[in-house]
Amino acid sequence: MTSKLLFGDCAELRQEKIDPKQYPDSNYIGLEHIAQESLLLLGYGKGSDVDSQKQKFYEGDILFGKLRPYFRKVIIAPFDGICSTDIWVVQPKANIDRDFLFYWMASKEFIDSASVASEGTRMPRAKWDWVTQFEVPMKKHKEQISTARTLRLLDRKIQQNAMLSETLEAIAQSIFKSWFIDFDPVHAKSRGEKPFGMDDVTAALFPDSFEESEIGMTPKGWSANVLGDVLSVLESGKRPKGGAQSVGVPSIGAESIRNLGQFDYASTKYVSPQFFQSMNSGKVKPYDVLVYKDGAGAGAHVTMFGEGFPYEDFAINEHVFLLRSDQVPQSYLFFWLNNENYKSLMVELAQKSAQPGLNQKDMKSIPILKPDSSILAAFSELISPIVEMIMKNSIQSYSLGQIREGLLPRLIYGELQIPEESLVS
Repeated sequence: MTSKLLFGDCAELRQEKIDPKQYPDSNYIGLEHIAQESLLLLGYGKGSDVDSQKQKFYEGDILFGKLRPYFRKVIIAPFDGICSTDIWVVQPKANIDRDFLFYWMASKEFIDSASVASEGTRMPRAKWDWVTQFEVPMKKHKEQISTARTLRLLDRKIQQNAMLSETLEAIAQSIFKSWFIDFDPVHAKSRGEKPFGMDDVTAALFPDSFEESEIGMTPKGWSANVLGDVLSVLESGKRPKGGAQSVGVPSIGAESIRNLGQFDYASTKYVSPQFFQSMNSGKVKPYDVLVYKDGAGAGAHVTMFGEGFPYEDFAINEHVFLLRSDQVPQSYLFFWLNNENYKSLMVELAQKSAQPGLNQKDMKSIPILKPDSSILAAFSELISPIVEMIMKNSIQSYSLGQIREGLLPRLIYGELQIPEESLVS
């Protein structure tokens, strides 16, 4: 009996080619929708977004990006859909645990080996015939399940954190929109009603009427400004001659910016400590608001990081704006710019130039409403625990991801064994 598992004996390709025009409402996954390194799905499109031949996949299939496999774009499909032909659709053979196969394919050893034999120079693609020869130490089915379960528990907690953070951010954004975009408390008081869901002390802070301003009808006493009036810092960073490097002080580029408190660690670039010390702009402090400023997607991505971020020192490069205010809370500044109205405005401003992007003049011209300081303080007090929980979740998920990365190869390749009493029957 062999003491090894051969990949070709464990996995097979699903090869169902389809015309996406016949499935316009199907969920579509391209390589751009799969996160690099983190084993997460970032989003998805629709069949109507693409036109050339694609592949069918089913919920539970393993999707592996074969183009530039060193990017480690591997996920388990969460639904049925169609995907790029640059993605392998993989299913386990009989008596092979799906999750075990997934983590095997996500291991650094598998990725590195697939990359070594990739075909093509500019657009290297992994070869199926090559990877079918990969081996791992023999594991019985119950050992496969237990190995995968250990890793899956970590990933499940990471996913739960992400879902909770998404919900918390939506709640915070909803409160912000109600108070400062739709003016619900002011409308209620103007009708002689008590603002819904608001205590008397907070409700008393809001005016009960509106007045004309440069940005339309706004609550009485609130001042209409532009960002240039409220910002103490508006700057971008820079990169050293010869570009970023693989070690040193992290430098955030546009490709790293995700949601509130979330950062794509796989896209991290670095500058030398000496270069970082020499920078007179672009050094990030806790709660700075960061905005993607260059290219077609300029203004569409906004984030903010808090205390305890995994990097003690980090910077931004020339493709990111750093915003800091001494007149409004940073959380207010973040939610203002992350509101769809002003994200759309930033995108519109970025598209004015032949070379899409936002400049400092554009950013300074963006309208911003400055409520009474007591209302801003009440908002900050209400929102801060939500923001802190999101930040805490992000940091915890980063730590759990590091633990998973350390355990994965040792479990898959037999350096660590699951105790016999813990094996799934």
